[in-house]
Amino acid sequence: MNKLGNYVGGNWITGDGDGQLLYNAVTGEAFAAASSKGLDFKSMTEYARKVGNPALRKMSFHERGRMLRAVALHLQQHLPEFYDISYRSGATKADSWIDIEGGIGNLFSYASLRRRFPNESFAVDGESHNLSKENSFMGTHILVPKEGVAIHINAFNFPVWGMLEKVAVNWLAGMPAIVKPATVTSYLTEAVVREIINSGILPDGALQLICGSAGDILDHVQSQDVVTFTGSATTGLMLRSHPAILRESVPFNMEADSLNCIILGNDVLPGSPEWDIFIKEVRKEMTVKAGQKCTAIRRIFVPENKMEDVWKGIATALQQTTIGNPLNKNVRMGSLAGQTQKQEVIEQVTKLLAGSQLVYGSLDSVEVVDADATKGAFISPLLILNDKPFVNTASHDVEAFGPVSTIMPYKNDDEAIELSRMGKGSLVSSIVTADTAVARKYVMGAGAWHGRILVLDRNCAKESTGHGSPLPLLVHGGPGRAGGGEEMGGIRGVKHYMQRVAIQGSPDMITAITNQYQAGAGGHHDDVHPFRKYFEDLNVGEQLLTGRRTITEADIANFANLSWDHFYAHTDHTSLEGTLFEKPVAHGYFILSAAAGLFVDSSAKGPVLLNYGLDELRFVKPVYAGATIMVRFTCKEKIEQEQKLDTDIPKGIVKWLVEVMDQTGEQVAIATILTMVQKKN
Repeated sequence: MNKLGNYVGGNWITGDGDGQLLYNAVTGEAFAAASSKGLDFKSMTEYARKVGNPALRKMSFHERGRMLRAVALHLQQHLPEFYDISYRSGATKADSWIDIEGGIGNLFSYASLRRRFPNESFAVDGESHNLSKENSFMGTHILVPKEGVAIHINAFNFPVWGMLEKVAVNWLAGMPAIVKPATVTSYLTEAVVREIINSGILPDGALQLICGSAGDILDHVQSQDVVTFTGSATTGLMLRSHPAILRESVPFNMEADSLNCIILGNDVLPGSPEWDIFIKEVRKEMTVKAGQKCTAIRRIFVPENKMEDVWKGIATALQQTTIGNPLNKNVRMGSLAGQTQKQEVIEQVTKLLAGSQLVYGSLDSVEVVDADATKGAFISPLLILNDKPFVNTASHDVEAFGPVSTIMPYKNDDEAIELSRMGKGSLVSSIVTADTAVARKYVMGAGAWHGRILVLDRNCAKESTGHGSPLPLLVHGGPGRAGGGEEMGGIRGVKHYMQRVAIQGSPDMITAITNQYQAGAGGHHDDVHPFRKYFEDLNVGEQLLTGRRTITEADIANFANLSWDHFYAHTDHTSLEGTLFEKPVAHGYFILSAAAGLFVDSSAKGPVLLNYGLDELRFVKPVYAGATIMVRFTCKEKIEQEQKLDTDIPKGIVKWLVEVMDQTGEQVAIATILTMVQKKN
């Protein structure tokens, strides 16, 4: 009997005792055991904080991102062995793809997200604010990695994705993780962690693993830690109420029971593309992972005059689903993760049937292929009909975590919205409609009760990732019953593992701290034009004060003819009454172009490769003929760029603050432009 290892303090350790037996969900055979008995959970948290955290925290976002990418590439080399292990959980190849390659995909997504952050260990968050009349005192916000450990207590249904979607985020933020997967499928998590550790890519202490009970680990959390939980609301409430979490104000993110719903729009008719899309989506969400998804459709709302046609259509689709051994290529739905899960589903379905009726499937038998239905944790897809959803409310309170959904009628759009709200908060809701007014009304009416809303129609169905697929760049979580938390969400998720700090001081001081030029700070001048300098030689705060140029009426007329912009304010003296202008005004884009003529060095070829773009541009004061402009041109920020190929020119992006001023010294325009600048090496 194989005994799973726990990865603790840089070593693989097996727990004491016999441990909990782990079973093949298809055959019912015990093949492994898991135990965390005897582990020193306090030392695990201390090792993460003292070893893993400093190592990650000193790395830049770009270094952490490249680390994620390297881990993802390494795991891709071991996909066959992960799939072989995953079959034991009852997952088909398609189910396993979501879990395994979907999880690795999260690593790639967050690796790519590094480019949205500076090549620093911290990030500036949002705009800066002047706090004084003389521009000598200001404030801004920065994000720094928390100095604790992220403790992830995960569910059984996605042993790989559930881990990787979380650690990808905390690693990019600069925090280590302790992962505690659900014991029943922890054998797959352990296999993936072994390969991560074998790769040697992570710094020591960045990842630890518990296969078995979490023991007293929450007794040892501190204020810099983060705890996440995926599972039942009952367990989540118990963990969230832990004295140490309350005492230390530890951030606790929970994803719990969620009675997700799908609505068939009133406009959808039998035979239309949306009708077929609806049936297909329901069938998929009932049978993928045998319905063991936190995002699976539990409640189906249909216009009351279409109820019979819809449930019969779903039943026909379910009838075509082959159930059995996931190793058989013809099987489309495997087993539940174990006999315990099967028994729990049956108990919950019994509660649902107290006020409803079964219109497809059986609690007593299921036809399977290449397997023994009595030994494996197999169950039939179950479609339940509740024709009085405002009276029989168990459908809005009880979740059967398997291939189980309840279909219910509604009279109008307002009733559909009200029924969706009765789930008391969910991770996701979908509406299938071709009517934009119906979609808008539903989103506005139900949005506060769902973490994500998918609007499906014929235009997006082909490429849609579907109702049940959380995406790395979108938030995953939901209000109320769903736990009230958020995971992933791109940059939003990274911020959950960082501390936002407001910093105040002089513009010069804040510039030095953030390595981003702040308005009002002093500039650095030398005799070499900044466009003559390589990326490495440029310094934030380096500044050029240009010569002057007087704007003429001929300039305005010529630019109008060149650009074909003959807007009346530039060309018509007779149409200005009642406007903001005293006389024809210079085009804003001409002022910016003229400014470029002042700050660009055209003496010879230099390290500046190209103009990369424009981030911000404001025209703050009209410029009339006769005004004289000059430019204060300041290096605002430097952004590293990586070479994708050895043949690429080494380069970086430089942001420049362009302040255009008139003869009175007042700003007439302000912009941030970007240039691509070559590196020396």
